[in-house]
This record gives sequence, C-alpha cells and structure tokens, in this order.
Amino acid sequence: MPRSTPSSDVAEPAVAHWSEDGEARSARWRSERGAPPPKKIVVVDDRMTADNAFGLAGQGVGILWRGDFQNARQLLHAIAARVDRPRGRKDAPAPPADKSPIDVFNTTRQARSQRARTLGMLLIPLEADYTIPLRRAPDIREACTEAYGPAQDASLVSLRELLGVIGAHEWRVNGIDVPAIGAKIHPHYGVFAPIRSEYVDLVAKAPLPAAMSANRVAFDVGTGTGVLAAALARRGIERVIATDQDPRALACARDNLARLGLAGKVDVVEADLFPEGRAALVACNPPWLPARPSSPLERGIYDADGRMLKGFLRGLAAHLEPGGEGWLIMSDLAEHLGLRSRDELLALIEGAGLKVVDRIDTRPKHPRVSDAADPLHRARKAEVTSLWRLSTA
Repeated sequence: MPRSTPSSDVAEPAVAHWSEDGEARSARWRSERGAPPPKKIVVVDDRMTADNAFGLAGQGVGILWRGDFQNARQLLHAIAARVDRPRGRKDAPAPPADKSPIDVFNTTRQARSQRARTLGMLLIPLEADYTIPLRRAPDIREACTEAYGPAQDASLVSLRELLGVIGAHEWRVNGIDVPAIGAKIHPHYGVFAPIRSEYVDLVAKAPLPAAMSANRVAFDVGTGTGVLAAALARRGIERVIATDQDPRALACARDNLARLGLAGKVDVVEADLFPEGRAALVACNPPWLPARPSSPLERGIYDADGRMLKGFLRGLAAHLEPGGEGWLIMSDLAEHLGLRSRDELLALIEGAGLKVVDRIDTRPKHPRVSDAADPLHRARKAEVTSLWRLSTA
C-alpha cells in the first residue's frame, strides 16, 4: 500500500482546558489527526452510562475518564455500537437511493469522519512519563515513546487514538509476514503497513529491465516501511536507493532493512520523490486515491489531486537510464469509485513522455473484497492492482 507522507509540524502544542474539583486545569492535547481539543470537557467515572456518554460525545463534549481503564474500553465499544446502529434512532435519515459510486464514497468518508469525531471524545489522561493514572491501566510508556517521542509533560489523548498507538506497537514488535521477501516487516506508528501483499508480489516477480545488466541501481520512490526496497534488494539488485520525506518512514525503513541484513545494499535518503542521478529501474507505489486525507495517518491512502502520482510521472524520464523502466504500482479502485478515469491516467503517462511497455495485473485478496456489508463493496470486488512498466517514449 502507498507510503506515508509527512505529518504537519505544529509550532506550539495545543492545550486542553477543563474544571475539576473546583479548580481550572489544563494539559497538553494530543491528536494525530489534528483535531482541536474539545471546547467543553466533563470529568466522569465508572458511573457514566453508555447512553449518556453517547449523547455527550455526539455534542462534541470531551469525556475525561477517571474510572477503571478496562471499563473505559468497554464504554468506547458501547458508544461505537450506538454510532454504528443509527437506524434505531428516530432522527436517523433514510439512506439515499441510486447513488453514484463517487457519492457513495463521499458519503462513506463523511460518516467515518463523524464516527471518528464522536469516538474521539472519550479522553484518557497521561502523566508526564506516559503512565496512565487509572485502575487496571496497561504500561504503554514504550508504545507512546515510539509514537510521540520522549515524554515531556502531562497530556490528554482520546482512548481511540491511544488504542491505535498500542496496536501499532504490537505490530512493530511482532511484525507482518511478507511472503514475497521471505521475512517480516515491522511498521512504525504513522507509517502505512504492508498488510496488502499483492503489490509486493508484483515487484518481486516482474521481469527486470534489460538495462539492469549494465546498471545495477534501482530507486524506490516513497519507500514507507522499506518493503519494496527490500523486495528489489532480495532480487539481487546491487544497489537500491530508497527515498521518503517523512521522518517516521525514514526511521522505519532503516530499521527494517537493518533487521533484514540489507542495510549494505539499500541507502535510505530523505528526498521529495527522486534522489539525485539515474537508475535502470525506478519503482513507486503512490497513494491510490486522489482525495484529501482527513488525518496524517490517511496520507498513505489519499493524495489530494494525485500530487505524488503526477510528480513521479513527470520526473521519471529525467531519472531513467537509457533502456530503463519505471514501475508504477497502482490499484484501479479510484476508477471504480469515479475519482479518476483510466483515460486520465493514460493521458498523464503520455503527457510525461512515457509509454507503457507492459502491465501486470493481480487481484487483491484482503477481507474487504468479500465484505458485502461494506458500502464500497462493489468497487472493491472489481478492483485490480497493477504494475505498469513504463519507459521513455
């Protein structure tokens, strides 16, 4: 899946304010998706009911939890159940009929964004050393340090985000099996994980360009976890230069390549798209959907106006050795959703002075393909992932 892109730099951390025990209090506000702190925060404990919590969250009121941590998790699940079953409410709107794929996509994204805002109202306090001052709370200091950096001061964070931090730490520790490289990749927090392995299979099996016999150098543009750079290095390519501009991705790729014993074959460099020079093979797996990301974590999937795709195609010819190839790894999901047409993609390729040598297709096998309850099921069922072999025209 596409690599991540840099998260927004914030000069001064946001601060959450509330009143507790008759005193005005404040703490650093943490939100990876860039949500502002709730304007109103109420302090609650285990006596809070799911219905009342749902009502407060739906109004944008922050719910600062002071009860048992495991009870907070149960409450979050209860709120989610109420969000996900709107038909039981008298004020629930009837679903529109005969919507186009792009309308379904936009409606689905809006619903998910609203869901994230509502669930994000259940807040957990963190001490200055990332301990949680609640009963039965887990020790998440290592996970938070990986996600947020060294501990500095007390803070508030949504339980939903905190569970994501914990889950990311577990992935980082356990790794994800990637059969195409015969090993595991360990994603870092904020770097898109290669849970869809079909695109790695394409890179591992596509025929190498003839120019590779004279120039054993390849570029991996937007490396993310480093998984494609690893796949190329595993194929015997003498030198791979992997680029990214997100500090989290750069650290993640270097960590993975060191784990795999490939640090001597792969150079990970900070760059916006291309490194300096030319290569016989330049691979890129850009975000597949031309839409605005709603959070930094979504930037591995969504790229407004297809900036990375267009930048890769426009700059490819200048970075290819004679007879070299650019490998564009893309899903056609955007086409099935009405976000971009095949003709538009071909026009971008032609306009960049490139031609299609070949296209190798495969079908994804992830669980959503067979999930008929997914509003985007029809598009996902038709989806094809392709490796476009491009050369200079």
